[in-house]
Amino acid sequence: MTSATATERSGRASPTPRPQARRPGTDHGAWFLVLPALIPILVLSVGPLLYGIALSLTDAQSGRTRATRWTGPLNFQDLLHDTLFWESFRIGLVWAVGVTLPQVVLALGLALLLNQNLRLRWLARALAIVPWAMPEVVVGIMWRLVYHPDAGVLNETIRDLGLGDGRDWLTGLGTALPAVIVVGIWSGMPQTTVALLAGLQNTPRELNEAAALDGAGAWRRFRAVTWPALRPVAVAVTALQFIWNVNSFALVYVLTSGGPGGRTRLPMLFAYEEAFRYGQFGYAAAMGCVMVAVISVMLSLYLVARLRGGAPR
Repeated sequence: MTSATATERSGRASPTPRPQARRPGTDHGAWFLVLPALIPILVLSVGPLLYGIALSLTDAQSGRTRATRWTGPLNFQDLLHDTLFWESFRIGLVWAVGVTLPQVVLALGLALLLNQNLRLRWLARALAIVPWAMPEVVVGIMWRLVYHPDAGVLNETIRDLGLGDGRDWLTGLGTALPAVIVVGIWSGMPQTTVALLAGLQNTPRELNEAAALDGAGAWRRFRAVTWPALRPVAVAVTALQFIWNVNSFALVYVLTSGGPGGRTRLPMLFAYEEAFRYGQFGYAAAMGCVMVAVISVMLSLYLVARLRGGAPR
């Protein structure tokens, strides 16, 4: 009895020590797991960005025999007085807003339709993402054929319906930008539809069924049940699509190359022309830095708004 009691007391007096928590930064093995993803980002993103910033502070040009000189912020000072650049910036904002807002509205309607229990719903969903699977160059070539002034499907349809002789949509001063915006809406809508459809499928069906039993119509159920649950996804998709559209290049380049008369010259197209048509590498790099700054501010505003609003439940 005495020895057992002593053993019990000794066990209480000397409890099993807890394992010490590992200090942050001592697990160097985690860095080896991150390196395969970190190295491509440093080489393909951070490296070119730093080189572009350095290039924007020089007078680098193509075909020069003398050494490139360090000019400091001179290229950025010239940009402040470049009316063509600010006009392209205005066109870029019109393009981004004109593509993003209709794209989200139409994608929301399509997502609501594809979320219903329809026959052959799987086929409709597969066909809805076809434009997303097509490269932008292919989309641009296809729509150039649609807009062709003589043999295009659009003008042929207008003639068959007796609505006129059609027009040259991509070279008209008043029709080029709207025609390009239509293509941007069509090509980007599948991605938005998929994101909104995923948000709809996470909405509890029991809430919709309960609202329907209470006599709520389709619009009231959407406004009171579906939209509050879908709003965080819709806001995120809208913000990211807007940033993506501001940064557009390939689709508009294939369709119009910035014409006619610069009516579809987006900022990235302007920077491309300055660099590879006129050889002003330093000036074009300054344009690229301005666009990176603008996109970074947009992304920061979005992230701050998300953090202030709190994570969606």
